[in-house]
Amino acid sequence: MNYTLFSRYLFITVFTVFSCLKTTAQNKRPNIIYILVDDMGYGDVGVFFQNQRMKSDDRSKPYQITPYLDQMAATGAIFTQQYCNAPVCAPSRSSLLTGVNQGNAHVRNNQFDKALENNHTLGTVLKEAGYQTIAIGKWGLQGTDEKAAPYWPAHPLKRGFDTYFGYIRHMDGHEHYPYEGVYRGKKEVYDNYVNITDGLAKSYTTDLWTAVAKKQIVEHSKAATADKPFFMYLAYDAPHAVLELPTQAYPSGLGLEGGMQWTGKKGEMINTASGVPDTFVYPEYATATYDDDNNSATPEIAWPDTYKRYATANRRIDDGVGDILQLLKDLNIDENTLVVFSSDNGAAVESYLPAPFVGFKPTFFASNATFEGIKRDLLEGGVRMPVLAHWPKHIAAGKVITTPSMLSDWMATFADIAGVAAPARTDGVSLLPSLIAKGKQKESLVYVEYEGEGRTPDFKEFDASHRNKKRGQMQLIRLGNYKGVRFDIKSSEDNFEIFDVVNDPRELNNLAVKLGFEKMQEQMKSSVLQLRRADTAAIRPYDKALIPAVVVKGKFYQGVSQQFFEGDFPWVVSEKELKSTVQKFTKSISDTSKNTKKGMFLYTTFVKVPTDGKYNFSMQTSSRAFVRLHEANLFDADFGYHSGTELNEEIYLKAGYHPISVYLLKKSESAETIDLKWKLSAATDWKNLDRNDLFQTKNKIK
Repeated sequence: MNYTLFSRYLFITVFTVFSCLKTTAQNKRPNIIYILVDDMGYGDVGVFFQNQRMKSDDRSKPYQITPYLDQMAATGAIFTQQYCNAPVCAPSRSSLLTGVNQGNAHVRNNQFDKALENNHTLGTVLKEAGYQTIAIGKWGLQGTDEKAAPYWPAHPLKRGFDTYFGYIRHMDGHEHYPYEGVYRGKKEVYDNYVNITDGLAKSYTTDLWTAVAKKQIVEHSKAATADKPFFMYLAYDAPHAVLELPTQAYPSGLGLEGGMQWTGKKGEMINTASGVPDTFVYPEYATATYDDDNNSATPEIAWPDTYKRYATANRRIDDGVGDILQLLKDLNIDENTLVVFSSDNGAAVESYLPAPFVGFKPTFFASNATFEGIKRDLLEGGVRMPVLAHWPKHIAAGKVITTPSMLSDWMATFADIAGVAAPARTDGVSLLPSLIAKGKQKESLVYVEYEGEGRTPDFKEFDASHRNKKRGQMQLIRLGNYKGVRFDIKSSEDNFEIFDVVNDPRELNNLAVKLGFEKMQEQMKSSVLQLRRADTAAIRPYDKALIPAVVVKGKFYQGVSQQFFEGDFPWVVSEKELKSTVQKFTKSISDTSKNTKKGMFLYTTFVKVPTDGKYNFSMQTSSRAFVRLHEANLFDADFGYHSGTELNEEIYLKAGYHPISVYLLKKSESAETIDLKWKLSAATDWKNLDRNDLFQTKNKIK
């Protein structure tokens, strides 16, 4: 089996990749709603695991119910192997919004409130594609300069969204009654740049975000621009943090005339802003009991209040999703709206409740299903997500998608659906072939890096090998069915534990200690160096490790593969869903053609590195460009780039051949220029990256 990550560098004589949704894109592009919840585990959703507990009739196994999410799964698709990009909130959400994995990301580790980079986002891409863009709920990526409030540098309105309503700050999302601040103090909710918290008495945020989402959808349907599609990023701040309860039962009915409604009246802004905050428990949970000692001869005991609260928080989200799906039906736009649901990371151990409440453990409900690990861990329980997709008449009912993928793949997917090419910066692939069963699904790169504090929990339900394990620097990579994971990394030479997570989801059988996995071990060690770039704000012990060259059997010869993609592109685009109009060999990376058409050049070649060492690279262009070395982002001269600006990078390389891809946007009839230089760091003089350094091969990369 060939697990190579570098197929993009093979010269393919006939390049014919077609978008799966050309007919839809030419007709009426769908609305897109992405619903993200906070700290809900894979196993918290009925269809993923809770229903199994219910059907087991084992009274020692309490369970939750999520009827509307289950209905969403029954009429749509579930992803059983989709990963978050990081096991905590901020980096996971940043990778989702930018389509960039944690090897190339700007927000890494637990850098909550760090400003999301001023670059392509789901908002900017879909806005350029003609969508109205809406963000609701938790943001937490605005920037830490409070002097800038309310005009934070990375406010959603500055990252591609037309409107925003929600919690800007990460910590505000730890309290679900912003006006009362029941447990964590008063918080601030913003309508665009205006703090409107004073009017939000008794507004439980799950209800509030649902009401606002419904209001926005209805207003869009009545607007003069109703034919314009919308993209909604709806980010609930539950069940994370303090486990607070709603004021009352979910309003009867759903959709246009029932369910949650926005009233717009100060002090009763939504129709559940009455009664007593933090009091309502769903009846099926209020009286729930279980066999705590696994002995049917002894009386059952009531669920601790902490778990009644957790189950209620999840059920409230379920009601909200059902309410929104019904609204889409009532407005007759459900068949033209893709709805995606996911969590940002695995279930946690936090409840933020005072004594005498018991602490929360995700093992009570098996919130992470049979997986081990929790939020902050790179074991499956911390990173495997409960992902559902609903799009009637496009996605087959009851579809189960088992292909490994990541949250960062949704950027490429939504761009594909919207009929535009994703930015070249995007690490993900379009999941549209898997969703609608048309075209060939490309392989997603599943990679995570994260530095975590503390140790894995000492739960008796976990295998001894996974208990009390120091986290420290961690990495995860998937190669086919196999997952490599390592904890408390000290150097690039540390071994990965290797698991067949398809057949061994609890990660109990470490294949790395068995004969026959030596090559995979080395491939994993090489790949995790080749697909990332160092970030001084998130230092790793392998940042200065020499990046391995590729291994190829056969000869190299001088030359560059050049492809041209015709089109008036708004940015430097990814080639993954495009068809090239011209493909040939050239001697250098330069626009020497007489082509007067607009489009993009893609040059793929190998740089021959003469000796091990630290190298400096330099680039400037008359246009806009993007450069990858292996799978790592080397230069981003696209979003916000000023023509002629010189960019510099430092990188550690082993001697040998290293694949490089250079994307050059052609926006005018005249030839564009790009100047790439390099040198050993110790050297004085720069040299052009020219024909003497650039090579090709017809052989497969190992």
